[in-house]
Amino acid sequence: MSENAKSQFRYRIYYEHTDGGGVVYHARYLNFFERARTDWLRQRGIIQSQLQSELNIVYALTTANIQFKKPARMDDAITVSCQLHKIKNASVEFTQEMYKDDGTLLATLYVKVACIDVETFKVIAIPQQLKQELLSEPRF
Repeated sequence: MSENAKSQFRYRIYYEHTDGGGVVYHARYLNFFERARTDWLRQRGIIQSQLQSELNIVYALTTANIQFKKPARMDDAITVSCQLHKIKNASVEFTQEMYKDDGTLLATLYVKVACIDVETFKVIAIPQQLKQELLSEPRF
């Protein structure tokens, strides 16, 4: 499967994201990456609450490999990219990057999420229709 083009999302760093030293607390990076993945899904018409209520599935994070490069600081404008890397039978892999607006690379992330049945919490195959939506072009 070929890789899809990167989608990029802009955010701003607020006081709530920082630690006592004025830099983004390390766990908050994962929040920004999660937000970008959610926005990436929304661009393709995939709404996570609907997956849960209509298809009885959720995505659960199974692997996260983050590389911190430079600190993000309060008031920084950042861009977080999200790119589909691979779809397997029951999981999806993404690569992501976070940049300051001046182009400074702040962090990279490889993440794998598994498709989980809400009732049994067991890994299940991704429905074919959902795979097609994951491979689709952004709608907006």
